[in-house]
Amino acid sequence: MLVGLLLGCGTTYNSSSDGLVLVGSQGSSVVQSFSFNLNSGHVSSVANSTGDTGTQTCLMNGSPASMVIDASGSYAYVIFNASDQCPNATQTGIAVLQIKSDGSLTQVGDIVQPAQGNITISGQAPPNNTELVAVKPSMLYRDAAGKFLFVANRSTSDASNFFVPGSVSVFTIGSAGSLTEVAGSPFFTTPPFTSAGQSTNDIISVAATPTVFPGIGINGVQNASCSVGISPPTSEYLYAVDNIGNQVFEFQVDTSSGVLSPPGGLGSVPSFPADAQPTGVAVDPCARFVYVSGNLHNRVSAYTICFAVQMPTCPAADGSLVVVPGSPFALSGSANGAGPLVVDPFGNNVYVLGTLSNTISPFKISPVSGALSALNPATVATGTSPKSIAIRADDNWLFVANYGAATVSQYQVTPATGALATASPIDTDNLPWGVAVK
Repeated sequence: MLVGLLLGCGTTYNSSSDGLVLVGSQGSSVVQSFSFNLNSGHVSSVANSTGDTGTQTCLMNGSPASMVIDASGSYAYVIFNASDQCPNATQTGIAVLQIKSDGSLTQVGDIVQPAQGNITISGQAPPNNTELVAVKPSMLYRDAAGKFLFVANRSTSDASNFFVPGSVSVFTIGSAGSLTEVAGSPFFTTPPFTSAGQSTNDIISVAATPTVFPGIGINGVQNASCSVGISPPTSEYLYAVDNIGNQVFEFQVDTSSGVLSPPGGLGSVPSFPADAQPTGVAVDPCARFVYVSGNLHNRVSAYTICFAVQMPTCPAADGSLVVVPGSPFALSGSANGAGPLVVDPFGNNVYVLGTLSNTISPFKISPVSGALSALNPATVATGTSPKSIAIRADDNWLFVANYGAATVSQYQVTPATGALATASPIDTDNLPWGVAVK
């Protein structure tokens, strides 16, 4: 179990005029919340202020990593990893944190531990040829409808030091932010799920196609191209990035149960080539395009999603991916170490972290082809060692957690152009990793 959170003052957040940023800092093992004025960007500490917690080491009994906020903005989900600095944090799991009306945080229930994977052991005969192996959660993704929480699980090893392939765990999101793991989770890409002599299918990130499109007239001025006159698809697909195999796997999501399966009744989960060492994946909110960052060569692979409106190159309306002409698209200037990326809430721009260059690379999306063109300037500075990126649903504010700088970079977005204006960074506890915004 996690220990109780400090509530802080809780009086500097007004939901009608302020946004709220959550940051998971690994140095103090704590989740902090900060309010920011939606007009000026002025930041105030709300819960677990840096001055109060900066000298602590194990406030929440685990090491916080990836985090997301639910569709209502009422609950946050945070991966907490076992940590040597927290003696009681022996197992990794997902914490559910309630976001109160004053911006303070409180944990709901115990940490949720994903189900173990049932693995066939290489070289063993029945009945001693199977075992349960704990998964290794790495990244969280909430679908656009707010129904499911998807977890990318990295490749790990079994008790005999054989490697176990990565997988995807799936949870339904219920009342009061509750999580219930769906039947059959975790889902692997290639049954039987057999341990191996080397690491395979290292699932580092996931993203799903929307079944809900962006709303009309956000802030009275901005619409997505699909906000008017277009119905969202009824099918849902999940794309899982394999960092070792340089590929993107495609699962079909049962929109009622959340169960994953090969699309269209195929016998195995299909995959599509990606640029070397793929790291991040993002899906356009209008269900047109998928973007995958390649860490080795600092490029972004772009794909068109095959839905009901068919291109000549689409085999079927089955969620399969077709490479966009000109892909992969190179990061410009000094950008290095292409990592996590986001598409803005209206499907106009892509923002890619340069994890080694301490930069963001902003791109404009062609609404017809999905091709990317670099904005000017081609890079915008972050703090040292950026780890995660989040953009607000109104497309006006973007945040980056800087692991090496103990800060969160804050940017005001110009929705019409995608340009980023740098605001003063937010000082955090040591080693911030995950960031989420409402």
